[in-house]
Amino acid sequence: MLLGCIGDDFTGSSDLANTLAKQGMRCVQYTGIPSGLAARDVEAGVVALKTRSVPVDEAVAQSLAALDWLRAQGCTQIFFKYCSTFDSTAEGNIGPVADALADALEARQVIVCPAFPGTGRSVYQGHLFVKDRLLSESGMEHHPLTPMTDPDLRRWLAPQTRHNVGHVAADTVLAGSDAIRAALAAEDQADRRLIVVDAMRD
Repeated sequence: MLLGCIGDDFTGSSDLANTLAKQGMRCVQYTGIPSGLAARDVEAGVVALKTRSVPVDEAVAQSLAALDWLRAQGCTQIFFKYCSTFDSTAEGNIGPVADALADALEARQVIVCPAFPGTGRSVYQGHLFVKDRLLSESGMEHHPLTPMTDPDLRRWLAPQTRHNVGHVAADTVLAGSDAIRAALAAEDQADRRLIVVDAMRD
């Protein structure tokens, strides 16, 4: 297994697994953390958890357990799948889980990008849009568990994490990989670990 994915709910995990399979990867979705080994021909594994709205400590513990299992299968890259509307509160769970996974992986930076342009989710100037509406004007501001009242992902994420939050703007993304690397290096120098990256097309 090369790519290990940790999803915070079943539906989003299914969407991710379907996308990976359509792109040609041999992908398996697991409901919860498996007790046994993955098949040897699996290239991408998606562990579907139910951690979106559970207590923070429980979400972190389950996500770290999923990480341990995926690493034991040989995964060399880890992807944390959360909702494309960034469903969370000031307490979490996106920030605390991202922090915990980054610590466990000794990752200097974490890319934060809930964009899924194919379904109308895009990030521009650090703000999340649902089609042509800001997240906070999309109906998600009325969500009963995670009312999304601020579309600025930097502001929304800041109280959830122990680390500074940075941003790579659309102009830099469109300039190509070298420009993106330079921007990430600059954010690293500024001690920003979680980096919101604009994305408006697949």
